[in-house]
Amino acid sequence: MFKTAITCFLAIATSFSFLLSSPQPKSFYHSLYTSTSLSDNVSISHHLHTLTRRPHVAGSEANAEAAAYVLSVFTSCSLESHIASYGVSLTYPVSRSLSLTRPPPQPPITFALRQEIYEGDPYADVADEVLPTFHGYAKSGTVIGPVVYVNYGRVEDYVTLKEMVVNVTGTVVLARYGQIFRGDIVHNAFEAGAAGALIFTDRKDYGGGSDDARWFPDDKWMPPSGVQVGSVYDGTGDPTTPGWPSSEGCERLSKEEVEKAGNVPLIPSLPISAKDGETIMRSIGGEVANEDWQGDKDAPIYRVGPGPGVVNLSYTGEYVMATIQNVIGIIPGTEEPDRLVILGNHRDAWTFGAVDPNSGTAALLEVAQRLNKLQKRGWKPRRTIVLCNWDAEEYGLIGSTEWVEENREMLASRAVAYLNIDSAVHEAGFHASATPQLDELLKQAAKQVQDPDNSSQTIYDSWTGSSNSPVIGRLGGGGSDYAAFIQHIGVPVADMSFGTGYPVYHSMYDDFIWMEKFGDPTFQRHVAAASMWGLVALQLADEEFLPFNYLSYAFELQKSTKDLENEVSGKGISLIPLFKSIEELAKAAAKIDNEKKAKGWASTWKKDQYKVRELNDRLMMAERAFTDRDGLSGRPWYKHLIYAPSKHNDYGSKYFPAIDDAIEEAMKLNTAKSWHTVQHEVWRVSRAVRHASLVLNGKLT
Repeated sequence: MFKTAITCFLAIATSFSFLLSSPQPKSFYHSLYTSTSLSDNVSISHHLHTLTRRPHVAGSEANAEAAAYVLSVFTSCSLESHIASYGVSLTYPVSRSLSLTRPPPQPPITFALRQEIYEGDPYADVADEVLPTFHGYAKSGTVIGPVVYVNYGRVEDYVTLKEMVVNVTGTVVLARYGQIFRGDIVHNAFEAGAAGALIFTDRKDYGGGSDDARWFPDDKWMPPSGVQVGSVYDGTGDPTTPGWPSSEGCERLSKEEVEKAGNVPLIPSLPISAKDGETIMRSIGGEVANEDWQGDKDAPIYRVGPGPGVVNLSYTGEYVMATIQNVIGIIPGTEEPDRLVILGNHRDAWTFGAVDPNSGTAALLEVAQRLNKLQKRGWKPRRTIVLCNWDAEEYGLIGSTEWVEENREMLASRAVAYLNIDSAVHEAGFHASATPQLDELLKQAAKQVQDPDNSSQTIYDSWTGSSNSPVIGRLGGGGSDYAAFIQHIGVPVADMSFGTGYPVYHSMYDDFIWMEKFGDPTFQRHVAAASMWGLVALQLADEEFLPFNYLSYAFELQKSTKDLENEVSGKGISLIPLFKSIEELAKAAAKIDNEKKAKGWASTWKKDQYKVRELNDRLMMAERAFTDRDGLSGRPWYKHLIYAPSKHNDYGSKYFPAIDDAIEEAMKLNTAKSWHTVQHEVWRVSRAVRHASLVLNGKLT
């Protein structure tokens, strides 16, 4: 009897010990990841303060120091970490000047082109490290001409000027930021015949809207002397190595070949402040601009010109072969180490970069630290997680693009998804964009993370608001480092942030003080951003079946095709092939979803892991089928036939970009051949959608 009792006790103790030592289910670790016991807003604040002590533009010593800091944190979190370096062609300002000649008796004005230090600025001692205001990759030269006001510098704005019989040829255009990519503003000016371009930050959009508005450091708005700098390069990656990595000793285009490729501007340009922009605006005569072209209520009347004010714009820049550094940290998967879930944020900034991009960098370091805490509690990912901190994003997504181009074949066969955060926090309000198969995953994750601005609800609750479902954007634009992943090699992507814009963007006032006072005083939005980012990554890395839903994709494509019908109505274009292929995609998506459910119900011990893997491969590779090796006509680097940037706005997202480009050309030419090209592009997209269906079905025809 005593022996039996001892035996039972030992058996129970052994079982209890086994339960204590056995790993917890993955869902336990996922819940733990988002808990307050693992999050650390103080640590995030420390990371951001450290990263933004000095301006750290790509290629600078300060940015190399920031890379070393990120590497040290990755290493301390037990990530397998290294730096991937590339030698790339960047530009820096050598000299620039701007003067305005006005009708007598008004004297000429020479502009200081300087952002002013405010009283008590804690960064005053390093302000001289901020580069002079300029445009990356701007053309060097001196131009003199009367000024024409072109609103936001869009194609439609030049159409309006043409209707007003305003001749832009030989002038210097004055445009305002706020609607399209600055590189497209300069390109559109060149196409219209302008000799140069000035772009200012209008108070209406960035300055609070009136003379009595307060600005930073008293309020969040851009000071009158603030200038939004940035790149005007309209390409992706190092312009001297289009389509291949900038590795040591590689082939490179000459400066002349780069200009011939058409992605760098062919006229000089400068960014200027609201204060200088308004001064120039007062020198412009001619017809009064339309009401929607006007500034705020206290601004001068905006007229279109040309002249009588004449500007002398001079800029000299230099091309420098600079070393950039991507910091890579890896947590190997235990069951599928060759499947990669990739998270990325860039580190380089035009100035201090507290919002753009280092709010995202601080969140990335928080993710690394939380994952390390999970590992110490026994968690191991099923698939490999890769954390990437990119360099030279501001110049043209260079660091991420070179890395993708160098690892193209491996990523195309192994990458599950890429999750991007550029600027984690601008203000309140969660926003997300993604390829449609990730929509449901984002929604489910948002239901598990507390809203940082309302503890009584989840991010999903606030994100949804009064609508039935949150709005998820799409990622055809080229605004951040997701571009190479989705638009070049066809990897599913998502991008997340709190807020979508902020007034001191790309100016010297984007510093830690602005973030601490206006962006996120408690750093709880940063905590929530890291929670969302990491939770989505954990579910992609740990779920047995990849949480992709291609029914969402089919629905999106069907909706976009119906919109396309209106554009081609009466032009003899048949969309039947496209509708048919989308119907096939919906059927294939429903079929694989049912397969997942059937396999999921099977006993864990009886599951055929080969079949699980094969099904996941179909889910992972279906996105690749939307790419075409020839790329878009005239834009061959962009391979994706569903998502790519608008031809006239690199930030703008376009469905069916090849079809859209062909329609634009056909509208201009209106010839049988041009409309035949539209039909050809419809067929090309139809084939890509059908190929995605075949991949999901997983059977040879």
